[in-house]
Amino acid sequence: MIHSTSVISPKAEIGQNVTIGPFCFIHDNVTIGDGCILDSHVVVGSVAGEVIIGKNNKLFGFGLIGGPPQDLKYKGEKTRVIIGDNNTIRECVTISIGTGQGDTIIGSGNLFMAYCHVGHDDTIGNNNVLANQVQLAGHVIIEDKVTVGALSAVNQFVRIGRNSFLAGASMVNKDILPYGIAQGNYATIRATNKIGLERAGFSENAVTNINRAIRILTKGSATIDEALSRIADECEKIPEIEYLVDFVKKSERGLGL
Repeated sequence: MIHSTSVISPKAEIGQNVTIGPFCFIHDNVTIGDGCILDSHVVVGSVAGEVIIGKNNKLFGFGLIGGPPQDLKYKGEKTRVIIGDNNTIRECVTISIGTGQGDTIIGSGNLFMAYCHVGHDDTIGNNNVLANQVQLAGHVIIEDKVTVGALSAVNQFVRIGRNSFLAGASMVNKDILPYGIAQGNYATIRATNKIGLERAGFSENAVTNINRAIRILTKGSATIDEALSRIADECEKIPEIEYLVDFVKKSERGLGL
């Protein structure tokens, strides 16, 4: 299952039923879980850091998983990339290790299309889709079931809430509300992601309340405090609204409204 042209460090741990195609290079301190497929010309690991890859991931050609961070402050600290299960990582994707302030962590069930970059210390949740050439700076958080359109770029320390949709060619410099559709340079919320929420199984009542809360935040209030007060009065106290309010209160970067 390992092509003769590939170079595998004897210190790497390779699971069962792993396929490693031609011209791959696997460094020390790499763990690859059962059932993974490395297509060809994939580099995993580097002289610094550790890479832990879960089960049943598919890595396509010319990717670099676990390279050193693109950060001038980095001085060779031993950090990690940790990747879950069932991810698809297409051609020429790069994923950097952390900088010593933390690890780069990717969940399960994600699709990274060609030429995406995941920067150092990023945290990516589960079941996200990052379209072609999405570029994430360091310390970015993308929660769960987020779609990021092609050619979008996300500034450092930005958080993108779950079940949101970011349109293509968007430049993101502030936090993006969960459940919203954002677009622009710089990206702001344009609407509620109603269709996406319905497809994800949200109830009609939940979608109605989410839409009301997002409209209060984006169109109906002079300040964030006023918006939160109105949401408390006008929206049902369902888990989705409690999470949305908590997201707003914890935003450190500011909100793209």
